[in-house]
Amino acid sequence: MLKYLQKLGKALMLPVAVLPICGILMGIGYALAPAVMGAEGATSGAAYTVGFLLIKAGGALIDNMAWLFAIGAAVGLADNDGTAGLAGLVSFLMMQQLLNPGVVSAVRHIEEGTATYIAYQKVAGNSFIGILAAVIGAACYNKFKDTQLPDWLAFFSGKRFVAIATGLISIVASVVLLFVWPVIFDALVAIGNGIAGMDGIGAGIYAFLNRLLIPTGLHHALNNVFWFDTIGLGDLTHFWAGETSADVGWSLGMYMSGFFPCMMFGIAGAALAMVKTAKNKKAAIGLVVSAAICAFVCGVTEPFEFGFMFLCFPLYVVYSALYGIFTIITYYSGFRAGFCFSAGATDLVFSASLPAAAKTWMIIPLGIAAFLVFYFVFYFAITKFDLKTPGREDDDEEAEKKVVLANNNYTEVASAVLAAIGGKENVKDVGYCATRLRFEVKDNTKVDEKAVKAAGAAGIIRPSKNACQVIIGTKVQFVYDELKKML
Repeated sequence: MLKYLQKLGKALMLPVAVLPICGILMGIGYALAPAVMGAEGATSGAAYTVGFLLIKAGGALIDNMAWLFAIGAAVGLADNDGTAGLAGLVSFLMMQQLLNPGVVSAVRHIEEGTATYIAYQKVAGNSFIGILAAVIGAACYNKFKDTQLPDWLAFFSGKRFVAIATGLISIVASVVLLFVWPVIFDALVAIGNGIAGMDGIGAGIYAFLNRLLIPTGLHHALNNVFWFDTIGLGDLTHFWAGETSADVGWSLGMYMSGFFPCMMFGIAGAALAMVKTAKNKKAAIGLVVSAAICAFVCGVTEPFEFGFMFLCFPLYVVYSALYGIFTIITYYSGFRAGFCFSAGATDLVFSASLPAAAKTWMIIPLGIAAFLVFYFVFYFAITKFDLKTPGREDDDEEAEKKVVLANNNYTEVASAVLAAIGGKENVKDVGYCATRLRFEVKDNTKVDEKAVKAAGAAGIIRPSKNACQVIIGTKVQFVYDELKKML
């Protein structure tokens, strides 16, 4: 299970990589056009127009992460075959449609505005459904890509059958979610009700659960309890309505304030720890630094979180716990700020003028503390337990990237490798990863290791009885392309 989660984490790197720039664009856009987020400012002019367009450009991907996950992660889980990406999209579109409140209401009675109705609103199209669709699409591709149907159905054999199988399985998954999701959602709302009266400790528990539930998309259930008027709270709505704590029954802003030091500064500290401990620093810098900038500017944290949550989930639990701790500290320090979009610098600036805002200058000491705590906790955990955060590939993978083929005639190398593993008749399946050709063979006794090395490869690995992996190096795709032609 852990190995599969790590594979899923690596597969998510492709869609996650496009998110940081979108968050930065949105942050700049909100700075130029604050009226878009409800703050005071011009609603016309060159600055507003540019800002509005930047917000919409960034939001085009940020608001549709589920689509990116469904397609991108499916491709990564199926050795970069586009058929799996199509299957992931098929699964996502089908589940999104079947779990839409309008469709669900035709099957079972649900009243608009109820917790159950909101549950279906949140499940249709969230990141969890995107990732689930990717898993279903990739699994169907790996299972059914070689399916042979009777002659009269031969047109739908092989990869064409993948989308059909994906659709059928997605219907079953939707039926399960139809009954399971509202139960889970209601349970989380009940938990929210239970901790709402616990003051600062309750706010800390909420912040911890908010981050912990991000991978499943169920954090929306808690957000509805605390940020909006589901049970009579509405921390966000009352804050931006210009009210104060005297107008409500709690310290207004307490369920938002703790996110600011963590998102603006804590993530930067954690990112620095990842870069410091990375074996491949360029890879780490490319992902986590841009993600940290994105989180600081506008509070979009998904590029950072999805970059490591599946690679090392225990560290993500620690990360979530730090949010809870800092939310408690923030509550008792008296710092109050609110967000309309998320807890980044942009929202902090524009919420500072609202009546409920208090001691906003304390973001500096709180931010410094968050930066240092996140840095040292992440640095200790990564080095102590050898956690596989971005840029910390296994040593053998790093060595394989330095492999130089003895021959740059990829057709010749592919032909020799194919002969060395027993010829095309011995190949059941072949794919590739960053440095290796991954074969599934019919008879492993026909694989000649000496011949593999003579072909120009660095060596061979046999992870199981009918699997062998030929180490090619970073030029593996070119050899694979020639190999596919021969097969």
